[in-house]
Amino acid sequence: MYKKRLSAFDAQPFFFARVRCAFQFARPVPGSSPMQLMPPDPLMPFISLMPLMHYWLMKSEPDEVSFDDVMAATACTLAWSGVRNYQARNFMRDQMATGDGVLFYHSSCAEPGVAGIAEVASAAYPDQSQFEPDGKYFDPKATPDAPRWISVDVRGLEQGRYLPLPEMRAMAELEDMVMLQKGSRLSITPVTAGQWQAILKRLRESKWKQVAKKI
Repeated sequence: MYKKRLSAFDAQPFFFARVRCAFQFARPVPGSSPMQLMPPDPLMPFISLMPLMHYWLMKSEPDEVSFDDVMAATACTLAWSGVRNYQARNFMRDQMATGDGVLFYHSSCAEPGVAGIAEVASAAYPDQSQFEPDGKYFDPKATPDAPRWISVDVRGLEQGRYLPLPEMRAMAELEDMVMLQKGSRLSITPVTAGQWQAILKRLRESKWKQVAKKI
């Protein structure tokens, strides 16, 4: 699986493919004059259209679905359902793609924070909970022909040590993080590549320090 997705998102192969493609406008033919150029790479139009990876912070109440629940599920994958905010829904519907990185965040609990690393594991599809009359997330205006809410599958990838909210607020790299801004209440918010890498670095540094102490 492409070397396990380059160690769980440490790099972006699609990005480098696009950069390489951008500079490959033309190449001199060996032994020819500088003006005689080789034909462009036939894969160039397809490579240049490959999307960049996006990153998200997704909140879940651990009493309802925790990261432990995700890791214990079949193939470490569960449906992300119950989203009833239009902006969060639009993120899922219009911007998320299979393979995007996810910070799985425990909210509305004694110690909110990032509980694990996951990825988006499917394209968007109708959230079945909107059609369940006795369910918590039933929407009487939704129909199978005209669904109002959607789900994506989320696959758990890595469970390091817990990164609590106060520690996140103290990280200079996260100063502009959407989730940390005053008044931010969305259950799904975008994360920049820099913020993603800063959190992964913090999680993994602490993880190896804990291992070293045990040794």
